[in-house]
Amino acid sequence: MSIVSNPNELSAISAIEKIQSGELTSEALVEACLARIEKRENTIGAWQFVSTSQSLKTARKLDNDGNQGKLKGIPVGIKDIFNTADMPTEYGSKIYNGNHPPSDASCVTHIRAEGGIPIGKTVTTEFAFFKPGKTANPVNPIHTPGGSSSGSAAAVADFMVPLALGSQTVGSTIRPASFCGIIGYKPSFGLVDRTGVRALAETFDTIGIFSRTVSDAAYLASIISRRPSISIIGKEKISPRIGVCKTHEWSFADADSRTAVEKSVEMASASGAVLKEIDLPKPFDRLAQAQAVIADFEAANSAAYELHFHRTEVSKEYIERAEAGLSHSEEEYDDAFTVVLEATKIFQSIMSELDVILCPSAIGEAPKGLLATGDPIFNRVGTALKGPCINVPGLKGHSGLPVGVQLLGGYKKDEKVLLAADWLHEVLLRG
Repeated sequence: MSIVSNPNELSAISAIEKIQSGELTSEALVEACLARIEKRENTIGAWQFVSTSQSLKTARKLDNDGNQGKLKGIPVGIKDIFNTADMPTEYGSKIYNGNHPPSDASCVTHIRAEGGIPIGKTVTTEFAFFKPGKTANPVNPIHTPGGSSSGSAAAVADFMVPLALGSQTVGSTIRPASFCGIIGYKPSFGLVDRTGVRALAETFDTIGIFSRTVSDAAYLASIISRRPSISIIGKEKISPRIGVCKTHEWSFADADSRTAVEKSVEMASASGAVLKEIDLPKPFDRLAQAQAVIADFEAANSAAYELHFHRTEVSKEYIERAEAGLSHSEEEYDDAFTVVLEATKIFQSIMSELDVILCPSAIGEAPKGLLATGDPIFNRVGTALKGPCINVPGLKGHSGLPVGVQLLGGYKKDEKVLLAADWLHEVLLRG
């Protein structure tokens, strides 16, 4: 019998510890998450499908078996572009209503193998691009939660689940995490296998993780990437070396985002971080646009079937983005790759003396309304460079909505970025 109140509000690691000690059962945790979903789903709309009976059955089995793996019956939300053999996978499109894949995405299999419970499929924008789904921001439901991983971010922020999978091709993890006030972690490109995940733009598609603590995100990443070293549990937190970078996109930042960066810098400095102003040289002034060209070009290719055979069932917004991608010549596409490669080489040199770079996560607070998911301009550079990116919450804008700051790191320097993010998160929460 569980002796823990509101177990759905626990971090994943705290829940695992309590399950291990006998204070909590997986069944009680899943029941609490399902109760929260039932109470709030009509308002938030985070879920495309909820596996109520199967999740409870799996939780009971794990409790009775005693061998619960590293995740010990923790419920996890799965973005609805990830294949799941026992739940429909619809990619945010009516074209695929009722679609049942024959197998799980590889990262979903890793979760199940370690005793995690995929509790349901979270809402995604259409094909994980820009056409919004039904999800509202749990902090204030008249505002967007961001996209494309809207349901995953909202579900974690609203205490429906402690962990959720998302993705990022442009800004689909960092931006919704900033808008919803939670951790959003995009690992280094390729760190987590993408088999069984709907492609958007192969050059940048990356698995994302949502949680309410950095340790939780790192722990789940260590499991689905099969890289135990990424977990930061028990590791010493050292004041990081932070490069402060306004980026070439600084003019897009509103007063809330600028204040968040400035306050984060002030608090980090007061807490012992080593800070250094960073100006990114050419070709970084072209990097965001280069990322957009590559993403649009490849997104038009990945949707070839739908655009040719189901065009009347695809949104006008998606068609507009596809047409933009189709308009780019091979020379423009190749030139964009040259920009990315040059910037990546320079960035590796810059990061040799730093742990992370701090910059905005988003333009500002979540915009009002659900007809758009917000501008991803501050996410394009981090995604283009293919290193780890993480949203660090803790600050708010003028209307009380969350405004995160983003940490970027060198390629496959994920442990370093996660440790720095954990340190900064504690600093911001103290403020």
